This record gives sequence, structure tokens and C-alpha cells, in this order.
Amino acid sequence: MAQPFQLPEFYVPYPARLNPNLEAARVHTREWARSMDMIDVPQNGVHIWDMDDLDAHDYALLCAYTHPDADERNLNLVTDWYVWVFYFDDHFLELYKRPRDIAGGKAYLDRLALFMPADGEITAEPTNPVERGLMDLWNRTVPHRSDNWRARFIDSTTALLDESLWELANISAERVSNPIEYIEMRRKVGGAPWSANLIEHVCDAEVPATVAASRPMLVLRDTFADAIHLRNDLFSYEREVMDEGELSNGVLVFEKFLGIGTQEAADRVNDLLTSRLHQFDHTAVTEVPAMAEESALDPVEKLDLLVYIKGLQDWQSGGHEWHLRSSRYMNAETRSDALSGPLGLGTSAARILPSLLSPARFTRFSHVPFTKVGHVPPPPITMPFPLTLSPHLDRSRENTVTWAASVGILSEGVWDETKLRAYDLPLCAAGIHPDASPEALDLSSDWLTWGTYGDDYYPILFGRAANLPAAKVLTERLKTFMPLDDSAPPPASNGLEHGLADLWARTSAGMSTENRAAFRHTVELMLDSWLWELGNQAQNRIPDPVDYIEMRRRTFGSDLTMSLCRIGHGRVVPPEIYRSRPVQAMEHAAMDYACLMNDVFSYQKEIEYEGEIHNAVLVVQNFLGLTAEQAMGVVGDLMDARLAEFQRVTSVDLPVLFEDFSLSEEARETLSGYAGELRNWMAGILSWHEGCHRYHPEALREHAAPAGVKGLLGAGSGTGTGMGAGVQGLGVQGLGVQGLGIGPDRLGLSALRVTAR
Repeated sequence: MAQPFQLPEFYVPYPARLNPNLEAARVHTREWARSMDMIDVPQNGVHIWDMDDLDAHDYALLCAYTHPDADERNLNLVTDWYVWVFYFDDHFLELYKRPRDIAGGKAYLDRLALFMPADGEITAEPTNPVERGLMDLWNRTVPHRSDNWRARFIDSTTALLDESLWELANISAERVSNPIEYIEMRRKVGGAPWSANLIEHVCDAEVPATVAASRPMLVLRDTFADAIHLRNDLFSYEREVMDEGELSNGVLVFEKFLGIGTQEAADRVNDLLTSRLHQFDHTAVTEVPAMAEESALDPVEKLDLLVYIKGLQDWQSGGHEWHLRSSRYMNAETRSDALSGPLGLGTSAARILPSLLSPARFTRFSHVPFTKVGHVPPPPITMPFPLTLSPHLDRSRENTVTWAASVGILSEGVWDETKLRAYDLPLCAAGIHPDASPEALDLSSDWLTWGTYGDDYYPILFGRAANLPAAKVLTERLKTFMPLDDSAPPPASNGLEHGLADLWARTSAGMSTENRAAFRHTVELMLDSWLWELGNQAQNRIPDPVDYIEMRRRTFGSDLTMSLCRIGHGRVVPPEIYRSRPVQAMEHAAMDYACLMNDVFSYQKEIEYEGEIHNAVLVVQNFLGLTAEQAMGVVGDLMDARLAEFQRVTSVDLPVLFEDFSLSEEARETLSGYAGELRNWMAGILSWHEGCHRYHPEALREHAAPAGVKGLLGAGSGTGTGMGAGVQGLGVQGLGVQGLGIGPDRLGLSALRVTAR
């Protein structure tokens, strides 16, 4: 039977090398797998593997390619880990996926946690080859690593195992996930973050604990994971979709979501794979060195980072070579060529130059700012949730203007009262929090005002002048206005600082230290995301689609506003519940729906009037090569998909979560109420987009340039002091208006963007 599609040209920028200990690993892993009863031992009467299966899959070859510098002992160990994880995958398939036994699968997975203790010995007795293998591998690996590594490895292993239930639930419901959900979940169930942890172990180069959770390191891990999984989806489509009835495959996801044929879907998946690898390269070169310096890593820690990054690169190229050879995958048209040539460098080096010169590498930087796009109507927007507005709306409108003036937001040349009233941020707050007290509605309106102002202020002040050092100084200063104790913040020198100092005092009063820290973190995420935008803007770099979606949640301030809701829940909901897949899926679906909604309304404003590149419609245009109208339709489909996922999670997954964790009635009511708050959040944000004077053509013409801009240039009327004084107050001397590069040729280059866009 012919292959369902032709494998595309892959981006493979690094040479693959073969470990000289390959044959020793093959001999060792055969003996190990047999000793664990993985070979010729049926499970519940079902055949899983025989020796021919193990030899044909050749996991020793996989590990010899992906860990070319490992010594014999470590190569044997890591090969055993991969034999175990692939055996687990097939074992779970035969015993639970094919019969669609969700209850049995959950009980099976729950027991595996007994064989992964963070400390101490394993006391449980293994009852099957998966448990037996995990126990052996855990004892051979984990005692040699730090506490931080152990915690990360437990998390990634647990996700790899537990999220198999997500795949099983989709198969049982005959449901194909949407692309955003698929990418997020595939990272967990696909196991690549787990592979990244094993790279640290084999290379003996742990990621320093101080930076393990930083954006650059998480992006490296996630792009590494996405590329591995998308490549695997291309090679495994025939086996998974056509033989196993699997629904968790990126090619199938693209087929169904975009309504295209299998070959085109495969090509699109390869485009996304290439984009993720480009993001990996970009992060390693532009973000990691700066992070290492800012975090004051010592020379040994920096060397560990370099060794780790090289390990990730080796895995990408080695994994590709193995996919070309393993009988487990669809590679008939390439396998004979691969096997007939020399192994390692001689086979892969010829692909490097075409990969590096691929046109896709440069299209992300080709956008022409301020392209005249005209009005592109948003797609039809579905909103099944009723809107209720707070009765205190008019009061809050007046109080917000008074507050903004009192903290200096209206006197710095960015906003004036007319513009603030036109943006009508209390309308958004009134829909998001319809039951809030008058004081709470004022607080919500003021937070939206402050965040929106900040997201305007950053690009105007720092924008395409690319003054990232000054922006970082301001960002770090702003964080000092959110003390975790009762200490006084430093004297404020501009509207952003005055506003944040006031908001923090009003919001954090009465909070526990734990809640203060959690809330402060959400504000920091938003502040740091503004720096990410400035970096892309300086490079004229349209973001990678996945990176855009994940960072858009932060630039929109989603975590901040949702955190205010969660803090109000008190302690009735255990923290681990908020980290569970259903709750995170519910939150992310709501966030993405609102963020994408903002992008379809603000497309003309951002692209034509502001020279902006952070808009989902533009990202889709660039990635899929579509017209603005076509891209608008795709973004609308993504909104519908995320809304449908939100509804499914709240109606199906949350009740299951309640039972799985035996939550109290109070906790169930709180989480159900939280789902209702998110419904209000989405309905309120749509109401604001439709009701404020911000996106219509006449509003764009009226508010295209910042208020008082003549004053910024030191000519004509206007205050002329706000921005320059603000920067001087940061301690960045000599950065007046001219030092920031603001002038007639700069005006409008990054004019107005808002947290709510």
C-alpha cells in the first residue's frame, strides 16, 4: 500500500553523529528488556513485544544517535529508559487504549507514582514489566542528581504517563483536538521534556536551578519538545492514524482544523516544525547569553548551559536519523537510501546547507511596517454566555478618570482625558465583574487602566528606537513597587510607578505572603512580556505561531486578571487543583479566546496605524501565506475551537476532576463559580470591544497619534516634559527624547498598543 503522503524536506541544521558504543548498548538492552519480562511475556493474555519487535525498533540506535558522546554506561542506561518508555506506550495501547478502558488505565497510571519517590527507597512491589522497569531505572538514575533536577524529572515523567488518559479520552469520544490544545498536550504526553531531563543526566550538565524556570530555558525545552513531536507525527501517521486509530497526531489535527488534504496537512506540520526549530536557534543565540549574564551564572554554570544546548541539538539531528531507519515508522521511500550510505555525519551533512538557506528562515523578518490594510471585518464571533453589567459602571467611569489624573497617567503626553474616556476601560471591568462592590469595580477598572497605559507607554517611549536597556531599567524598578512585606516602596518618578504603588497597596492589603507572591508573579509576567515585544519589534521579527499564542496570554494581562479571581477563592481549593490539566485547559482556552478576539478587532489599528507585528492575524498570514481576509477566518476558527474546548472542559472534565480528587462541596462550588467568572470574563471583554471607541475607522483616525506628541519633540504646544522626566527619574541619564530616537521619522512607529490592545 502506498504511503498516505510524501515526507517533506526537513529542516536539519546540525550534523548527526553515531556513538561508538552502539553494539554494546544493543547487547545490553536485549538482556535488560528480557530480564524485565518485556520480551515474549504476554500481558493479560495480550502480546506486546517479542525479540524481533525490539530489534526492529532499534532503540539502541536511537540513543546512539541522540547521545553521540555518552560513555558506555550512560548509553546503556538511557537506552533502557527509551526501551521502557516505548514499551509503556505499546503496553498502554494494547491493554487500555484499544479496549478504551479509562477506569483501568487510570488505576494503572496511579500505581506508577509509587515507583518515583523524590526521596527514600521504593517500597512497592512491581506487578508488571512497566513497574519493574521503572523501579530499576529510577534507582539507577535519580540518586545521582540534585533535588531540583529530581523535581523536574518527576514532573515530566508524571505528565508523560498521566496525560496518556487525555489521549485515551479523546479516542473514546472520537475527538480530534484543536491545534493550540494539541501542541500543549503533546508536550506532556509525548515525553520530550522528559527527554530533555535525561539529556542533562547523560551529559552531566544540569540546568542551574536559578534559571531552570526562566523564559529562555522553558522556550528551549518547549521548542525542542514540539520539534521532536511534530517530526514523530509525520513519520508515525501511517501507524498511528491508519492502524492504531490514534487521534493525537499533528497531521490529523491540521487536516481536520484547516479542512485540507493529508499531503498539505503534512507540509503544514513540517512548516510548524521548522518554525519551532528556528525559534530554538533564535532563543539560544539572542536570549540565553543575556539571561546568563543577568543571572550572574558562574563559568561552570555557563558551560553546563552550553553542553545542555548542544545535547538538545544532538537529539534533534540524531532523532531524525533514527526515524529514517526504524521499522516502527513510515520511511519506506527514504529508508533504503539512508541504509545504503554511511552512518552519521556522511548521511546527514548534505542536508545542512539547504536547511540553513531555506526561504522560510527569512520570511519572518520581511514584514513592511505600516502596510495599509484597510478595514478587514472581524469574523462572526460566537458568544454563548449572557452579558451582565455592573450597576456601578457610571460611577467607576468618573472615578477612574480621577484616579488616572491623580497618579500622573494623564500628564505624560501619552494619554489625555479624552482618550481615556474613549477607551472606556470601566466598561470592560463592569462586564468582567458584574457583581463587584463599587470599590472592587474601581480597583478592577484602575488595574485595566494601568496595564493598558503601560502597554502604550513602553512602545512609545522605547519602541523602534530599540532602547531595551532603558526599558529593562524601568521594568526592574516597577517590580520594586510590589513589596511582599509591609516595607515602603521607593519614591515614584512617573505615572506607571505612582499607579502601581497605589494599586499594589490597595490590592495586597490583607493578603497572605503566599498570595502576594503569586499575584506579584502575574504582574511580573506581564511586565517581562512587554520587553519580549520590544525585542521582536526592534528586529522586525514576526513571532513564531506557538510562541506568540503563549506570550500573548501574558501581554494581554490574562494571568493578572484571573489571579485576582483565584485569590478570592481562599484556601478551599488545593493548589495542585489549579495546576491540574482540566483547570489549566479551562483557563488557557478562555485566555486564547479573548486574546484572539482582541487581535481580530485591532488588526487595522495595529498593522496600519502602529506598525505593529504582534497580532494573530498577521502571524497566521505570515505562517500560512494567506491574505488578511483568509487569515481572519482562520483566527475566527481558532476562537471557535478554543470556546468549544472551554465548554467541553467545564461540562465534562471538571466533574471528573471533582470525583478524582474527592473535592469537598465547597471546593466544587468554588471551581464551578470560577468557571462562571471566566464566562463573565469572555462576555465582558467582547462587550468592551464592541462598545468602546477604539477600533472603528473614525476612532483610529482620531486617536492615531499620542496626545501631546508635539511636546515630546520639544516643538509647539504640549507638556514636553513627561517622557524625558520619566526616563531621567529612572536614573538613565542622557536619554532625553533625542537619546531615545524619537523624532519626525520615528513618530507612530510603535504608537499605541494596550494590554487589552
